[in-house]
Amino acid sequence: MKDFFFFSKSQRIGVLTLIALILLTIAATHLLPLLFHDDDADHMATQEFQNELKAFEDSLQEQQKYRSYNKSGWQQSAHRTRKQTEEYPYQLFPFDPNTADSADFVRLGLRPYIAGNILKYRAKGGKFRKPEDFARIYGIPEEKYRELEPYIQIQKTETEIVPVKTDTTPRKPVFTQKKDTVLELNTADTTELMMIRGIGRWYAQSIVRYREQLGGFYRVEQLREVPHMNEENYLRIKDSFTVDSSLVTPLYVNRASVESLKRHPYLTFTQARAIYELRRLKIKLSDLEQLRTLDELSDADLQRLRPYLSFETP
Repeated sequence: MKDFFFFSKSQRIGVLTLIALILLTIAATHLLPLLFHDDDADHMATQEFQNELKAFEDSLQEQQKYRSYNKSGWQQSAHRTRKQTEEYPYQLFPFDPNTADSADFVRLGLRPYIAGNILKYRAKGGKFRKPEDFARIYGIPEEKYRELEPYIQIQKTETEIVPVKTDTTPRKPVFTQKKDTVLELNTADTTELMMIRGIGRWYAQSIVRYREQLGGFYRVEQLREVPHMNEENYLRIKDSFTVDSSLVTPLYVNRASVESLKRHPYLTFTQARAIYELRRLKIKLSDLEQLRTLDELSDADLQRLRPYLSFETP
């Protein structure tokens, strides 16, 4: 038994060495991560993150520069447009789009490229037969067409003359061009209005629409109130009309609601409500003088309204 637990000197050295190695292995397993905690890996990861962050910031700066450039470029373009408008004023005059040259179109306020489009259209055999055809040219804004429409005067060629067909007596050909004529303003329809020099389809429709809102015209001067009617065009067309004031549709004050009163172009909602409230207090209004007590209506307002207000019971 004694011999079983006896180790020789070399065996003891081997056992001690093995124990020492085991202890060193255990110590290295626990101590090495503390001494070398992946500094290199962390450094590489941090460097890669910083590189990605810098690339992202650079991309944001590029986008901001692009937006700033676009915005400044747009502002400069708009400034150039305004400056060109100020430096190159245009003038309006009667013209035939079938015969006017590029200089005429530019004088009318059209951009050179639009004038080029018109000439290309004509060179390919295109022809303007009515003012609305001119609006179809690429590049012409609607507002510009409305401004030019009263000045478009298309001359009919011999091939466009419409002869009157008869079985017996030959007659002179009929020209479908605008004539100098006089119309009654409260009865003329859009087709008749368009026969007046200076009135195109858009102006004719505006006149009829405003006439319906008023209940009829009692003076030719009221044409100045038609939306977008400028003084120059009014002076051109005013002598082509007469007015029959008996055709004005009356506005019955003692029966009209606030809604129907305020629809008249000469009355605001506040004025319409004031008239309605006065009528409720008075039960029935008898004449225009009673409306003078209202602060909402001035003498000028009452003067304009006089032809339209009726105090009778329909």
